[in-house]
Amino acid sequence: MTANNPTLMGTAGGTFLSIVPNLSSDDIAKTVILATVGAIVSFTISLLLKSLNKKHKK
Repeated sequence: MTANNPTLMGTAGGTFLSIVPNLSSDDIAKTVILATVGAIVSFTISLLLKSLNKKHKK
């Protein structure tokens, strides 16, 4: 079954527009901060595991 592109775009647009009025600037700020912290932690853990893996292979 193939999706009808205009229907898919309309559904996605409607969903997005129904969510936007319910977001406050505090929610957006919290989301940005949490995403940044998550990315930093993920990157740091990846580097740590890569370093430990190199030491373990020697």
